[in-house]
Amino acid sequence: MIKVAKEAIVDSDDDISADRLKNAAATKKLAIFDAFEILSRIEEEENLLNEKPKEVKEERTFKGFAEGRSK
Repeated sequence: MIKVAKEAIVDSDDDISADRLKNAAATKKLAIFDAFEILSRIEEEENLLNEKPKEVKEERTFKGFAEGRSK
């Protein structure tokens, strides 16, 4: 994964449009984030097999003024 992250996005010297470069960079970024997600799922499965307690992550969500004050 580190090797892929360090590789150049485009390896040719041809003039490539900005749109194609943007798409290539976005694809590479998505692949890296997918790899991190896969690694975290593998870790969760290993913890289940080893009977370790599951870590609870508190997800922070954006709340506006009204949403934060309503109950």
